[in-house]
Amino acid sequence: MSVLVGGWSGTVPAAESVPGGAHGSMRAEIWSDLGSVEALWRGLESGPGCLATPYQRFDWVAAFLRGGAAPGALRVLVLRDAGGRPRLLMPLAVTRERGVRVARVVGATHANYHLPLFASREAAAVPTEDLLDLLVRAGSSAGIDLYILAHQPRTWDGAVNPLAVGARRGANDAYGLMLGPDPEATVRRVFSADARKKLRAKEKRLAEAVGPLDYRCAGTADEAEAFLAAFYAQKAVRFASQGIADPYAQMPIRRFLAAASDPGASAPAMEVHALVARRSGRVLAVFGGAVDAGRFSGMMTAFDGDPEIARCSPGDLLLHHLVRDQTARGRRAFDLGVGEARYKSSICDETIELAELVLPVTLRGRLYGLAAAADTGLRAQIKRDPRLWSFARRLRRLGRN
Repeated sequence: MSVLVGGWSGTVPAAESVPGGAHGSMRAEIWSDLGSVEALWRGLESGPGCLATPYQRFDWVAAFLRGGAAPGALRVLVLRDAGGRPRLLMPLAVTRERGVRVARVVGATHANYHLPLFASREAAAVPTEDLLDLLVRAGSSAGIDLYILAHQPRTWDGAVNPLAVGARRGANDAYGLMLGPDPEATVRRVFSADARKKLRAKEKRLAEAVGPLDYRCAGTADEAEAFLAAFYAQKAVRFASQGIADPYAQMPIRRFLAAASDPGASAPAMEVHALVARRSGRVLAVFGGAVDAGRFSGMMTAFDGDPEIARCSPGDLLLHHLVRDQTARGRRAFDLGVGEARYKSSICDETIELAELVLPVTLRGRLYGLAAAADTGLRAQIKRDPRLWSFARRLRRLGRN
């Protein structure tokens, strides 16, 4: 394997050629500039066999980086086969933590899945031991001490993720469902007759309280701004009641969400949907998600906490509409992201198991990685034990008071 480090000025050799292991000779390129790798990236994601999540789209990652939400140095890892064809692309943010240079997939907790972008299912079939060896060799040349690759799906679209094979189970799983070709049939499958009856009654009561209702997907910059503003306000109240610091109060995240959901883009990386009182324009619930041609992946949701509004479950009403809407748009998969919640388990029939790979490159990285792996294990144990998780949440609230 040979390694090239690239930026705006082109590529320069950074390491001599070495054997690529049992999977054959491969070459790694590490790019430090987003623009230099854009054409290659877009070509990969538009390929007919591409295996990726919406969070690996160039536009999603570019919005995240340009909003300033990702600290650290950008390193885009590209693996090519012996014939020069790109097989894998993975955007990394490298930060220094206690003197250790740690590489994580761009997106942090705002990305539900950190699957690399694979050119095809065949590319994803690379043996895990060979891929890890390639990552270690590339990391050594790029000045990386340790990879911490969280939110790795065990499988994606029926293909095994080689980075999740043998990796520690993550602290949380994600939840999703497959959509069908017919919107009404999909809604009937996902929501029971009793659930649909209750939602119709709640929708009627809500309309009696606030007037006619509209379900909207932000189609203009003004609409996107209004929906996001409502989301920030609603979420701030919710976080305060739970004693949790509000991550959406940070300007880099707000710039990212504004850029990712810009309706003026040719293919926005996100969609922001809202349930709105038609006459007053009051936003009653908001749901935003990362999108690609085949999937809507829920990233964020909030609803108006006014008791008169909340008792009508505006979030559930919006979710019911979303399932129908996304099916009508021709998307085949819908997921509600990482973490357990009643509204997720009530409609999702698929558990997307997530893993975390801690891969040391240097001795310093190995020592730091031991602590990171132990932390992941502890978080997983706490979150998967209802008593421990309830106790941890009480402690967190006390700490905020």
